[in-house]
Amino acid sequence: KIDEEKFRSLRLARGVYGQRQPGVQMIRIKFPYGRVTPKQLVRLADVTDEYSTGKIHITTRQDVQIHYVSLDRTPELWAELERDEITMREACGNVVRNITASANAGVDPNERFVISTYAQATFEYLLRQPFGQELGRKVKIAFASSEFDMAYTQIHDVGFVLVLRNEERGFKVVVGGGLGAQPFVAVPVYDFLPTNRIIPFLEAVVRVFDRYGERQRRNKARLKYLINDIGIDRFIELLNEEQVALKSRELKIEA
Repeated sequence: KIDEEKFRSLRLARGVYGQRQPGVQMIRIKFPYGRVTPKQLVRLADVTDEYSTGKIHITTRQDVQIHYVSLDRTPELWAELERDEITMREACGNVVRNITASANAGVDPNERFVISTYAQATFEYLLRQPFGQELGRKVKIAFASSEFDMAYTQIHDVGFVLVLRNEERGFKVVVGGGLGAQPFVAVPVYDFLPTNRIIPFLEAVVRVFDRYGERQRRNKARLKYLINDIGIDRFIELLNEEQVALKSRELKIEA
């Protein structure tokens, strides 16, 4: 009974993509920074056998996709995934997409501290936030475990590269990267941002993008185009203005 375009927005934000075949959907499941437990793998396999064809597709953004799922059965599927803390929320659509990290994080000999803690905290904070549900386009975030940048932060909307300065933990931050027909290399905004400021910074980025980003021309509605149009200095000014209105300028992440 919902308008088709409105329903499309609702289902995409809940991880449900349309397929060309009638009556079935593709389901995208988020595994933040690629972390998955044995129990989650078993749950994923069971759900795929029960609701799909038994075949699993792993994506470049550390998501999992299963196809040919009946739309009528997706609420059951959601409930089954939730039993092992697996979510589909904001896996698709004009939202903050899955947060990725270096594939070798945790075993990288150059990783000076564990970045998964910060990727997880960021994922938990941004999930289901009202200010991130109806953006002009998607936002992609990545964490790199070392300066060798196995997370490819330079092609992300926001990228964090681990930095340890005088035993203080922090990140080099870049914004505005992306591929597509017009690729952009992300530009630096901080050489060192302390870990207790990364979540307020990200909230400000999403809010500024929501407020000032393009909405009419879909092919120009990414963060890279906004930064290209107004310049990085003006973008940083907008971030600073936005952070004044946030609940907190700092948010400690327990490591």
